Formats: sequence, structure tokens, C-alpha cells
Amino acid sequence: MNVQVNHRKSPSRKVRFKKTGLDYVVSWSVIGLFLIFALVALHLASFVLIPLTMAIVVGLILGIAADRLGNLGVPPTVTAIILSGLFLVLLIVLTSIVWTPVNMLIENGPDMVNRVIEYLKSIPWLERPLAILSRGPDSMETMLENSGSILSTIATGVTPALIQVFIFIAGLLLFLSCRLALRRELIRTFSDRARRLKAIRLFNEVEEALGYYFATAVVVYGLFGVVAAMVAWFGGLGTPALWGVATFLLSFIPFIGIATVTLAMAFGGLLAHEGILLGLLPAIVFFMLNGLLENLLIPAVMGKRLQMNAFMLFVAIVFWTWLWGAVGAMLAVPLTLICITIYGGIVPPTRIQPNLPD
Repeated sequence: MNVQVNHRKSPSRKVRFKKTGLDYVVSWSVIGLFLIFALVALHLASFVLIPLTMAIVVGLILGIAADRLGNLGVPPTVTAIILSGLFLVLLIVLTSIVWTPVNMLIENGPDMVNRVIEYLKSIPWLERPLAILSRGPDSMETMLENSGSILSTIATGVTPALIQVFIFIAGLLLFLSCRLALRRELIRTFSDRARRLKAIRLFNEVEEALGYYFATAVVVYGLFGVVAAMVAWFGGLGTPALWGVATFLLSFIPFIGIATVTLAMAFGGLLAHEGILLGLLPAIVFFMLNGLLENLLIPAVMGKRLQMNAFMLFVAIVFWTWLWGAVGAMLAVPLTLICITIYGGIVPPTRIQPNLPD
């Protein structure tokens, strides 16, 4: 008796598990814990991550210039030395410009503090709080007596700052010299050709966006610095070079930088002039000129190419300032621009089809 056995396999059925509310809670809890640990790691490693991140951002900004030198036949190591040297020379020039005015401010600091106290005492509703403050442990006399300990505290922070500067210089030099090799290795991590092409396109878009932003920002914010120096010169605030360089650097922090310069001009004008209206006039003129330039010059120069959501940009500035301080505030715009460029390259834009009647 012959028995035929059917060896055909029964079709496999896909088993679908229905997620419950507890499963979603567990998933989001894991994501939340990962984000918390990531924030803690960024904060604890800030001493090393701040200069390294700054070096990578500056290296990406200088990427277009490095490619131009590479096309001329300059080796990557020589290119890194040239660009790093030019960047350091620029920092030294800016430091030398503000060095003398800063020394003058430090020498005249006690006199300026006394003038501030006398001016605040002339305001009636501030007389009582100032009297309480002058008798407390945080009075101006106590602070001046403890100025030696304050200076020693500042001096102890010089060594870590120098170490961070060394990490930044070394990181910038090595990143520029190994930029093409790092880029090649990252592209090779993708298996198929389509993903490699997308990675190449993303690298190019990030470097172009950062290079265009920095080039236009240097020109526009340099003009802001010239305007601030002229206002300080004609407004009798003194040290116009310091005002110009400070405005140029603070302008890289949107919203907060210009607001800080405006408040500083108002404060300096009140100290330099007797009348309130005359003292506030330099700050008012600077604020009006800056608003005019921001509404006319920046949209015309940058256009829609670097258009970012104002609220999201403000949230990014607050977040990075809280995490890494003043350096984080200056890195907020480049890091946000990098994230927006990568997101735009990965996620295709959706076209909204209008629902028109027949």
C-alpha cells in the first residue's frame, strides 16, 4: 500500500500583537530616560564637549575654503594649518582691539560703581532698597574689600580655560586635516548606493548652509558693530572700538545679543549724561537703526535660504545657554541650522494638495 505524503508547508501566519496602554508607557519611559541620561552626559562632559563641538562647527564652516585650497593642490595638512592660523589671527586681532578698553574699564571700575550708586540714590523709589543693601553682607564696600579673593577666583579659572582653548585648537587642526577621510569613512558605513549619495548630498548641504550663514553673518553683524561704534562715538559713551567688537560678537546670539547691547548703551548713557532723555538717546538710536537693518538687510541678504522658525530658534538658544552657558548660546544657531538641514535632507517635504471643487 503506497501512501503519498504531501510535503507542502502550510502558509505561515503573521501574528500581530496589539499594544496596550502599558506598552506605550514603557516605550516612552525608556525614551525619556535615554534623553535624561543624554542631557546629564552632555552636562558632565561639557568641559571637553564644548571645545570639540566648537572645533567641529568652525571646521564645517571652513569646509568650503578647505575644498577650494584642495582643488588648488594644497595638501590637507597644510590647508588645516593655514585656515586654523587665519582663524587664530582673527581672534588675536579682536582681542587686541578690546584689550585696552577693557583694561581702562577695570581700572575705572570703582569710580564707575560709585557713580552708579550715586545715580541710583537719586531715584526716590530705589532709596530704601539701596539703604538695606548697603548695610548687608553684600554691600559694595564688602565687595570691594573682597576684591582680592574675587580676582584669585578668576585667576584659578584661567588654567581650565587655557586647556579648553588648547583642545579647541588641536581639535580644529585635526578635524580640518582629517575632514575628507572622516567623511569618506562615514559614507562607507552605508551599504547601498542610494544612501551613500544621500549622505554625500547631506554633507555638502550642511557645509554650504554653515558657510553661507557665517559669511553673511560676518558682513551683516560687522555692519551692526560699525553702527554701534558710531553711536557710541557720537553719543559720548567712549571706547567705540569696544562697543563695536562687543556688538559684533553678541550679534551671533539672536534676540539676546542685541537686547544686551541696547541695555548696556542705556546704562552707559545714563552714566555719561545728566538728563534721562539724553542718556537714553544712544540706546534708542541704536535700537532703531538695528531694527531697520534687521528688517531690510537680513531678509535681502539671507532670504529664505536660512529662514528658521523664530520660536524654535529662541527655544534652542535658551536650551543651549542653560546647558553650556555663553558658548552654548553662540553655538545654538549653527547647531539648529545643522539639525534643520539634516532633517530636510532625510524627510522629504510634503506638498499640500488643495481640495478644489469640481
